[in-house]
Amino acid sequence: MRKKYSLLIGTHNDGKFREISKLINKKINKISPKSLKIKAPKETGTTFKSNSELKANFFYKKSKMISLSDDSGLEIMVLNKKPGIYSARWAKKSGSFKKAMMSILKKIKYKKNRKARFVCSLSIKLNKKKTITSVGVVNGNISYKMLGTKGFGYDPIFIPNKSKITFGQMNISKKMRIDHRSIAFLKLKKKLKLNKFFIWNFIHVQFLN
Repeated sequence: MRKKYSLLIGTHNDGKFREISKLINKKINKISPKSLKIKAPKETGTTFKSNSELKANFFYKKSKMISLSDDSGLEIMVLNKKPGIYSARWAKKSGSFKKAMMSILKKIKYKKNRKARFVCSLSIKLNKKKTITSVGVVNGNISYKMLGTKGFGYDPIFIPNKSKITFGQMNISKKMRIDHRSIAFLKLKKKLKLNKFFIWNFIHVQFLN
């Protein structure tokens, strides 16, 4: 019987854990840091990339497992790309994502420029020396009100380009074909295909589908 490999998905966000898990081959056993009682590190990076690499390195060190970590957020142009890397912290400070979205909609209520983008950086820590990172971006606009109950985070106020509905209204399978996380994941897969360590010593491209 072929060995079942495990991968730690380094996030305490249940929504992110579900979405990342859906992107990865079913043959891979997905482990949450919660199940190992590993707390999240402080996000001291100044970019999505630096934070995702910081988290991947942290979870690898704590778990001794190959670790995949995400750092993502919403950038709103008229708010000088805020909340950006502080997206989750804005929600926590506001009391919830719903309250944070209400605050954002109030701040830009009369703004004509409602351009925004979701950014995701994915980092996988393969061994003590090797970390691979990719970044995905999806552009769009902020809606005039919260719409939809699907997805998580700021999804109910983000309308991706070429769409008339928010991520919050979108079927999860459709969203995952076009969102920032799936874009980052596709880029990461391409990089992993070129990495001999990963192919030979981890899961022999099972992860790559």
